[in-house]
Amino acid sequence: MSPDAELMVIFGTLHLIAVALGVGMFVMFLRSESSHGSKPPDEEDGGGGNDRVPARPKTSPSGGIPLPDAVQPAIRLRSHGRLADLRPGRERRPAREPAPTRRPVRH
Repeated sequence: MSPDAELMVIFGTLHLIAVALGVGMFVMFLRSESSHGSKPPDEEDGGGGNDRVPARPKTSPSGGIPLPDAVQPAIRLRSHGRLADLRPGRERRPAREPAPTRRPVRH
């Protein structure tokens, strides 16, 4: 068998294997259970939780120490308004003077 023919046989075999795997996965997808087929079991006693009781109550906040450079913002947004409405508008630049008009020069 020539090298070209061997290469064709190898690629053909690989393609057949890939098609067979694709068909198998498609069949498995069609036969899989749908999500509405089974329901999770109902719990009568209200659900989970942590049964462990802490040894002692916490004495400090869990967020850690406050940062020394934390500065409150000047404007706080607590409603549905826009932040741009709370800040004063920027000062506009003055308009430029129009450029002088050029006159065509005739030679």
